[in-house]
Amino acid sequence: MNEQQFIPTKYSNTIDSGKFTWSSPSNIAIVKYWGKKKDQIPENSSISFTLETCKTMTSLSFTKRKLSSNFSYDVFLDNEKKEDFKPKIETFFKRIEVYLPFLKNYHFVIETTNTFPHSSGIASSASGMSALAMCLMSIEKQANPGMTTHYFNQKASFLARLGSGSACRSIEGDLIVWGKHGMIDGSSNLFGIKYPYDVHPVFKNYQDTILLVDKGEKQVSSTVGHDLMHGHAFANQRFKQANDNMAKLIGVLKNGDVDAFIEIMESEALSLHAMMMTSIPYFILMKPNTLEIINKIWLFRQNTGLPISFTLDAGANVHVLYPEKHMKQILEFIKNELVAYCQNGHYICDKIGFGAKQL
Repeated sequence: MNEQQFIPTKYSNTIDSGKFTWSSPSNIAIVKYWGKKKDQIPENSSISFTLETCKTMTSLSFTKRKLSSNFSYDVFLDNEKKEDFKPKIETFFKRIEVYLPFLKNYHFVIETTNTFPHSSGIASSASGMSALAMCLMSIEKQANPGMTTHYFNQKASFLARLGSGSACRSIEGDLIVWGKHGMIDGSSNLFGIKYPYDVHPVFKNYQDTILLVDKGEKQVSSTVGHDLMHGHAFANQRFKQANDNMAKLIGVLKNGDVDAFIEIMESEALSLHAMMMTSIPYFILMKPNTLEIINKIWLFRQNTGLPISFTLDAGANVHVLYPEKHMKQILEFIKNELVAYCQNGHYICDKIGFGAKQL
């Protein structure tokens, strides 16, 4: 598909007002995307687990108005009006207007809430933008009732990408690929797809305990971080590394090779932060407690042989991943040894989920 196929020709129904509510999850990338081209096109392919507990609930109310040259909307987070969110929504609407030509016909009220701290290294932009994209697509589906579920989800992923790149991986689950890769049929730079190949049962019920080392605002936004990959000394090697790891994962996911999975995932996490530390300007988002947790995970894995592992997003928090069958022992270790390094002892027990849901 190409972008033109997401531009509607006409709508069969006229809608004056309404309201839609969707819940959409965050996701955690196993192979990371870091660096993008124009129009939110990734420099390398990526793959992520869709989560279940960490999600955004968004209600979109809309009322018909006279056609204007401007977008009209109000944004609320946890019932509090957020003027500082409006520029990002404005940018998003400008990018997607050609694909949703009704946007200037309505006044929108966007009401959103997260089940996790905003801007803390958990992908709130992914869950937030994907939830909003699903609400907007619900309007289009009401205007065009013959739309298929496949097209609905694919276009929602396409739109979500234009708000936040990783948001395109939050529409469905449980493993989502984004970015064109020669060894993955159907993969695209324009939207995420469900991973199309066999996955061993060990990866079907993976657990993700998120240790909230720092719940504050990130020092550097992901957008700025992505931009710093332009001209980065190690950029091309990094993009090749990511695409090579995607190829390796095909066999690993099929055979259930947890050790190889851990090696790829942890290497990807550290490579992501290495890119941040070697960009110009350079920056460090990990905290001392992030490193303490990583070292304790390595020592525990060495001493017990249990397949506990970690990954990181662009922040200080640590995602501790492990198969469900080891949950009792590993959770006990987390509570006894790792929670002390979390801000106010806060952590979230999550697991692999299955995408956005209408509420």
